[in-house]
Amino acid sequence: MGFLNYACAQEYEFEDRTLAHLKVAISMKLRRQECFLMSWTNPAERGSGRTSIWLAPNIPLAFRFSGSRSPSLSETWPTALNELSHTPRGLIVMTEQEAERYLANR
Repeated sequence: MGFLNYACAQEYEFEDRTLAHLKVAISMKLRRQECFLMSWTNPAERGSGRTSIWLAPNIPLAFRFSGSRSPSLSETWPTALNELSHTPRGLIVMTEQEAERYLANR
């Protein structure tokens, strides 16, 4: 499990491969100086519910991976995350399979 450190104040835990794809999608947006909302569902062991954070170029972010090797990257997963980031709901963290279904049904 890796961590997304947000604003030097809060850490959010994600599986390393998911975090690697989020890093790609988030970097694409912030490189273009775009602000957006990112949301995800919390598992029961972390209290359930949903979390949303506002991402902007001026908010410090750090990606900390637990594994020593970079995970393989899918071409479609970051595409789906990026497309969702342009919607009013913002970037919704999803699995690779959910991303593939999203792109197939758009």
